[in-house]
Order: sequence, then structure tokens, then C-alpha cells
Amino acid sequence: MKQVLDSVWQRRGVSWIWDDDAFAKVARASEVYSLRQLMLATKSWPDDLPSNGGDTLVVAGLDACLDLLSPTDADAWLSGSLKSAILSFQDFYDGQASLVFWLPNGQRRMPIDLATDAVRWRCSAPFSSETIDFGRVLWGEAREYPQEIILSQGGKSVGLFHLRIT
Repeated sequence: MKQVLDSVWQRRGVSWIWDDDAFAKVARASEVYSLRQLMLATKSWPDDLPSNGGDTLVVAGLDACLDLLSPTDADAWLSGSLKSAILSFQDFYDGQASLVFWLPNGQRRMPIDLATDAVRWRCSAPFSSETIDFGRVLWGEAREYPQEIILSQGGKSVGLFHLRIT
């Protein structure tokens, strides 16, 4: 999987981050939207985003939502409601803003197949033996676009970045 060392993920595209330092680069805790607030915002996006000088919206709660759903329901919700919200965000801000999903345990929950770059979501109990094909559902297998976010040369992955989901 390609890596991005550039800070573009802080201003554009959609990212899923799990590192505290990456989170601190784009938001303060008081600026974070809940997943519910994100879904409500699709009806009337704010002119000014709360984080990173107005360039970023950070959302928490995606992991908890997925944990409450069966894998089949989670797959359907991701491909329907969440993808629609992401597309609406991208359209409203004309690709000139960043939507960041804060997933504190994302590194453990989002295994990446090194051979294919497929990104999956590892479900929680009682479905802990199952995964959701996260990449297929959200970015339609356009695997040449998602990139691992790294904060320093040779550093560890702190999240995933996708410039534009279609």
C-alpha cells in the first residue's frame, strides 16, 4: 500500500485515523462530531468546519456503531447511509475539506492484506470471527487510491487516507 507523508489528509479527502498524535494534528476533543451529528449535518452542512482552521471535520463513534450491528447490517449501513454521508460531504465542500473518522483502536480493527491491499473491518463479539470488506464497501475496490498515513519518514501507520471516494 502506498504511503502519504504529506499533510494533505488534514485538509482534503477522507481519513480513518487511530493515532493520538495524528488526532492532535487536526482537532481538539471539544471539536469532534458524533456519528449522529455527522448524519444530521448531511441535511445542512455548516459553512465553517470546527477543526484545523475550518478545513476538517473529525467524527467519532463509527467503531461503536459497527460493533452494534451484525456484519450483514454493518455492510449495508456502510454502503448506504455512511457512504451517502461521505459523498454528500465531498460534494458540499467540493473536495476542499477533510472528513476524518477517529478510530482509537482502528489499527487492530482494520487489518490490511499486504498482498492485495484489501482493507477489512474486524467485527466484535459475538461476530469476532468475521470481517467486513471495508475497502470494497466504501471505495469500491479502488485500491490504488487509499494510502497509509505516516507522520514521519520511516514512521508507523497512523491511519488511512483516500483523496476522493466515488
